[in-house]
Amino acid sequence: MIRKTRLFTPGPTPLLPAAQFAMAAADIHHRTPEFRALFTRVLSQLKDFVGTKNDVIILSSSGTGAMEAAVSNLTSPGDRVLVLTAGKFGERWSALTKAFGCHVDVIEKPYGQTFDLAEVKAALKLETRAVFVQATESSTAVRHDVQAIAKLLRDEKSEALLVVDAITGLGTTHLDMDAWGVDVLIGGSQKAVMMPPGLSYIAISQRAWDRMESTYNPRYYFDLRKERKNAAKGESAYTPPVSLIAALGASLDYIAGQAEGNLAEGRKKLVDNAETCAAMTRAAVEAMGLKLFAPKGYEAAAATAILPPEGTDSGILVKGLKTKFAAIVTDGQGEMKGHLFRIAHIGFFDYLDTIAIIGALEQVIASAKLPLPNFEFGKGLIAAQKVFADRVK
Repeated sequence: MIRKTRLFTPGPTPLLPAAQFAMAAADIHHRTPEFRALFTRVLSQLKDFVGTKNDVIILSSSGTGAMEAAVSNLTSPGDRVLVLTAGKFGERWSALTKAFGCHVDVIEKPYGQTFDLAEVKAALKLETRAVFVQATESSTAVRHDVQAIAKLLRDEKSEALLVVDAITGLGTTHLDMDAWGVDVLIGGSQKAVMMPPGLSYIAISQRAWDRMESTYNPRYYFDLRKERKNAAKGESAYTPPVSLIAALGASLDYIAGQAEGNLAEGRKKLVDNAETCAAMTRAAVEAMGLKLFAPKGYEAAAATAILPPEGTDSGILVKGLKTKFAAIVTDGQGEMKGHLFRIAHIGFFDYLDTIAIIGALEQVIASAKLPLPNFEFGKGLIAAQKVFADRVK
């Protein structure tokens, strides 16, 4: 049979055709009125997509560049910060803050877990300058309770800034940066906005902008104040990837188009879509006899992390899906490699994609003769169909 490659990965995600066309047509110089108009429009749209009145800055980098920018712009050497880590990307916050000379307190939970608020409260100190966390830990498909962490910081009257990596959280989780009191929220182009890698964006509260006036870690390319000053004129500080800016505009237009031009409502529909695809997948894999990795109530909508049968390397399923169907899913990261696999739902995924990957997974399980005593063809698909019928009227 024909095999058509399909990404079911939590980044890069499948590309939106309109974004691809926009990239191909983006023959614009970046110091022209045409580009300034495009850039200004996209910056305004990003506020609606993030859901904030704060300034949003675009950087020519992957999401890790925006994470580094948050650390370098908001801390000074010797600052005490708190990192909450329960996976590969939480560990990245630890590495970044240490690289910039911070005194790092760490709450580290096992992969697949989330944080106890009492532990966070106990770890906060008067001199804690910032708290770093993921909205969704994509290496484990666990969602952290950003709202509760933000409330804790407010209740404790902490001066600490709350910095959230929402690279896989935006577009898969209902976030309210302004109402919750999040100071920095980071996104990336290769996720819910359905584009290639290469852009990150970072929404910044006034409190965080004020903090930058007193910090003195080195920064040059990732100087957020410089980018803010240029953005006010419809420009970036340095040469931007013009084609990616055009693609971002097309993607945001598409999301708005899902709600008759209302981008904020389109964002909600995008999140609801991810939630539905994730719920279908979770029901399906449990019906097949597989187990979920994330704790109940904290499962991410960006991706579903699935444990293989005991004694089975998850790579068998990852390779089987690729070999048999050209379906690309991801193995575990870090210490979880070989122990779980992840199916994504972030961005340009729909009902038919979800049904297809569930059916393909049933085929791979059967051909690999995995030890699932109650497995039968169709059990996963039936469970997914019931979830869809219940959620989408």
